[in-house]
Amino acid sequence: MEKIVAELPLKAKEKATENKKFFAKLKKKPPKNLDYLMQELHEDEFERTDCLTCANCCKTTGPLFTNADIERIAKHVRLKPQKFIDTYLRLDEENDYVLQQVPCAFLGTDNFCSIYDVRPKACKEFPHTDRKKFQQISHLTMKNVAICPAAFNIVEEMKKRIGI
Repeated sequence: MEKIVAELPLKAKEKATENKKFFAKLKKKPPKNLDYLMQELHEDEFERTDCLTCANCCKTTGPLFTNADIERIAKHVRLKPQKFIDTYLRLDEENDYVLQQVPCAFLGTDNFCSIYDVRPKACKEFPHTDRKKFQQISHLTMKNVAICPAAFNIVEEMKKRIGI
């Protein structure tokens, strides 16, 4: 998996122009069954992909933390919300709470997340490939294919199946 993750940014860059064109067409005229197709592709890929062998998302990027995430996680780790913020988070340029640093402080050396049951909504939904109205998040998907091998594979299979 390390080799796949190491090669992923270059593979994503090689496919970037093709993906950009594909997503532009998809946005203009999404197939009626797109949500169902994405659900199927997502489920099929994650039957083959074990995130615990990778965890590249946790090692290289950080999620946005909503107020609900902060409250829930702070309670779980037995900190006051402000103390949790001061210890683990910072405000980014868009005034969103994000991790102070990556890899995520809650990621273990075994790739297990110590707050998995209460993890941020953004972590739960990553790589967002089973989302309704998938065509509306192409900008996010373009970033995620360079981070997540599963997202890369899902997009490649989607291009074959839709064939715009």
